[in-house]
Amino acid sequence: MSTTPQLSQLFERGMSYPDFEAQERLSRLVGLDGHISRLSKMLGMLINSSGLESWANKHHPDATQIVNMILRRPPLIVLAGDVGSGKSELAETIGDAVARQEDIDISLLPLSLSSRGQGRVGEMTQLVSNAFDHAVSEAQKLKTESGVSRGGIILLIDEADALAQSREAAQMHHEDRAGVNAFIRGIDRIANAKLPAVVIMCTNRINALDPAIKRRAADILEFSRPNDDQRLAVLSEPLTQLGLSSTQILDIVKVTGPTLGREYGFTFSDLTQRLMPAIVLDAYPDRAITAEGALEIARDIVPTPPFQEQTA
Repeated sequence: MSTTPQLSQLFERGMSYPDFEAQERLSRLVGLDGHISRLSKMLGMLINSSGLESWANKHHPDATQIVNMILRRPPLIVLAGDVGSGKSELAETIGDAVARQEDIDISLLPLSLSSRGQGRVGEMTQLVSNAFDHAVSEAQKLKTESGVSRGGIILLIDEADALAQSREAAQMHHEDRAGVNAFIRGIDRIANAKLPAVVIMCTNRINALDPAIKRRAADILEFSRPNDDQRLAVLSEPLTQLGLSSTQILDIVKVTGPTLGREYGFTFSDLTQRLMPAIVLDAYPDRAITAEGALEIARDIVPTPPFQEQTA
């Protein structure tokens, strides 16, 4: 006998925006300004179409065809790229920027990986379908006849390849195939009803996603490891506050990038969650941080290896 899952089974902790904590977390994603701007605009158009229509009426009143093209796109955005590149943090906090941009409330529903279920026949499909049922139900309350949304819903699917992997894989179980079909139906339900809701998928393995899901994406944003300028943007202010000079900071920026014996540099999370705490812990509680000590720590830390997709 099947029962409807509790919301706690479907979603991890949700968030409502605008939210000061989310705004602060988003502001710390230095080096991702381009992605933040593009994603917030995309989400704004998908959730609150009246904004795009108002812009077109003001600047391009005859451009009805291109406006309709944009508004017909499925409400799905894929964030793809290397581990530690900021995908999940951006997905969890971008709702604040959209809420402030569109002057509406946004609710985040992060789908729990436990939605994969225990492998019982029909369980994954039911859980995924129920998650979309809830998102659709909440979004219907926010839709208006005028097109000006009263709010918006973001359904977040992190590690999406674990739930929406390609049905073309020979080893794929029929239950997983059914779950992917449920995802596709859910995305199409939101699109066909023109609801103020959008699905964000995050993945390290873009090639593992089902082709039908990738085709439906309104946009696929690629994330990579920070380059020299981005690493400088992350490290400059905190290291300056510790008394390091611009030349000393540039030395650390250099050793945290690709080196002669290593083809890849630090990820964003390597810089903020490993390097900076290690620099502090090395000196705490007895002495001050030195540039030489910080540089030596940066040399000693081995950055997170790039994710390697397995080939059949």
